Amino acid sequence: MTAGSMEAASAAQTCVHNVERALSAPASDAANTQALSEEIASKLDAAVTAALPQSAAPGVIVGVRTPEGAWKKGFGIADPETGAPMEPGMHTRIGSVTKTFTGTIILKLAEDGRLSLDDTIAEYVPGIPNGEKITLRHLANMTSGIASYTASEKFVELYLTEPGVAFPPETLVQYAVEISPIFEPGSQYDYSNTNTILLGMVIEKVTGQPVETALRTMIFEPLDLENTFWPGKQTEIPSPYAHGITLQSYAATPEAPLNATNWNPASLWAAGEIISDIDDLLTYGRALGTGQGLLKAASQEERLRSFQGPEAYGLALRCTGEWVGHTGEVPGYTTVVYYNTQTDTTVVIQTNSDIPSGDCGSADVLPSNPKGISCSLPAMRIFNAVAPLLGGTALPKTEQ
Repeated sequence: MTAGSMEAASAAQTCVHNVERALSAPASDAANTQALSEEIASKLDAAVTAALPQSAAPGVIVGVRTPEGAWKKGFGIADPETGAPMEPGMHTRIGSVTKTFTGTIILKLAEDGRLSLDDTIAEYVPGIPNGEKITLRHLANMTSGIASYTASEKFVELYLTEPGVAFPPETLVQYAVEISPIFEPGSQYDYSNTNTILLGMVIEKVTGQPVETALRTMIFEPLDLENTFWPGKQTEIPSPYAHGITLQSYAATPEAPLNATNWNPASLWAAGEIISDIDDLLTYGRALGTGQGLLKAASQEERLRSFQGPEAYGLALRCTGEWVGHTGEVPGYTTVVYYNTQTDTTVVIQTNSDIPSGDCGSADVLPSNPKGISCSLPAMRIFNAVAPLLGGTALPKTEQ
């Protein structure tokens, strides 16, 4: 462990109370497809059935994998126009869950000695404010002080006006540079998509390959994720897929959300572009929590001890209540991928809406929006309904 990582570990918040348990999870349980007991399955079914009407999603796919067995099921509608049902195996965009893939590659490159988490971004990408002080670690744990390009009024105006525009990563970074820095590196936390875009650029410079090649050779293929894709500028989703609705457009109204299924994903790049399905995400979620098939034990241990501050955000990974993983939100879809380090349980939620519901203040909501409940995005609403049934605590965070 380097001096920088030792310093980070000493400052980290204790979130995973038994790291050794996660590191020693039996590899034989990774592909457990035995059915969960009828009692637990019935409770999960009832919880999702009750929670879905409180969300603003037409449908949801839920997957659970435990040492005792697995369960997956689709609920609601996959295509609001045809009424086609939501079914396991349908592809959705997973948004910021992509950040965990990007962060994992950075850690693998560090394992191989091809970079260090204590390298500065100035060594790889010029022109970044405070670039000679911002490390790759700062980028991965969201403490760089580089603003998210999504906070740029110029970017938001263009994106909402023309959601089909493809933004190259260099352009996304420039939007952020114009409004950065927002604090000194390492002094505060701010969830910034720009951080992960920059890590993607580092991957390309170090490997000499497109980021999608690194994803395929370092994660997709080793884990046999056959239904996980990097679309690039391709706007279509592989079949079968769920149609996603959104209010993130000037042309959308609460009475008439837009179908965002085929919006260009290039503005998300290494921060949110991946497409996947329930089985692949269940496999990946457990590997993300245990490190198996992805990282050596020392790297995974550092990752599981990297969570800092009240946000409990670590090396491209979030932790709360013994659950480690990430959420994702992109126009049309929300996703949850979490692994419980105490119970060896993986939960995946895919929904085909990014519209919040509940008491959401001034945020746009549907006319049928329920009142008197906390504001939540769809996948988080469903996760918070099923997690307590699996020996875990619900997640208080809604940040995607």
